[in-house]
Amino acid sequence: MAAAVAQGVSLNHISRESSDIRRLADFYKETFGFEEIESPDFGEFKVIWLNLPSAFSMHLIERDPSYKLPEGPWSATSPVADPSHLPRGHHICFSVSNFESFVQTLKEKGIQTFQRSLPNGKVKQIFFFDPDGNGLEVASQ
Repeated sequence: MAAAVAQGVSLNHISRESSDIRRLADFYKETFGFEEIESPDFGEFKVIWLNLPSAFSMHLIERDPSYKLPEGPWSATSPVADPSHLPRGHHICFSVSNFESFVQTLKEKGIQTFQRSLPNGKVKQIFFFDPDGNGLEVASQ
């Protein structure tokens, strides 16, 4: 097998565009503990940069509707807001050490979820959407 072109690879950041970056930032801060960090001033559009200590950063970018990029799963021609479709769809996965209480909090917030385990039963998974319709998975550790 040929060696990979890139070496020393690690995840730097994930970006999400949104028409309401403040709402999305608050969701990721309250749900996963992201911290807001210094963000550059790009002038023509707003950004909020978040960091999850010891993991990665997330860049939230103000949406420009003139670009006509899909906003997310819910902006498809026939939107499907069913988290049971997420195991085979686009999503970001986080691992948490407090899986059961995390799931309970999602239920208390009224967030629609889909729960399952890996075939060996060792890892529990819960799938749901952020406020903009981006797929999320949380797995037990």
